[in-house]
Amino acid sequence: MKIEQILKTSKKLSSHKKIVVSILYTSGQLSNILNGILKPFDISLQQFNVLRILRGQQNEAVSLAVVQERMINKMSNTTRLIDKLVNKGLVYKEINSSNRRKIDINITNEGLEILDYVDTLIEEAEKHIVNKLSEKEKDQLIRLLAKIR
Repeated sequence: MKIEQILKTSKKLSSHKKIVVSILYTSGQLSNILNGILKPFDISLQQFNVLRILRGQQNEAVSLAVVQERMINKMSNTTRLIDKLVNKGLVYKEINSSNRRKIDINITNEGLEILDYVDTLIEEAEKHIVNKLSEKEKDQLIRLLAKIR
């Protein structure tokens, strides 16, 4: 379906507007699907991203700056995201032993367990989302999106 039909507009959109609006609309749809999967676990897509970043550190604590740098969605409220994960027992914070002004962040065993389970659900959803594309089309889309970035 054309983006004009989805938006129910009769206005002629330029190709650059169609591209940007289509990417934003699709991003919103993908976020809704993935957030729907995460909702029963009481974590958001951004919190899921933080947990994956921390798991990738393989038990090495990291600073808030490292988490922010590696996030898919760069945002200013990363501290609040971390605090919510701490309150849920999925992440813990400690004062850095060499620099007391810094905070080290790490994932808990409970965070790892939830992440392992949720990863499977997200992986299946991702496969379903792109199953209409051939391997060639997937590669092409990845290349085109990288070119836009």
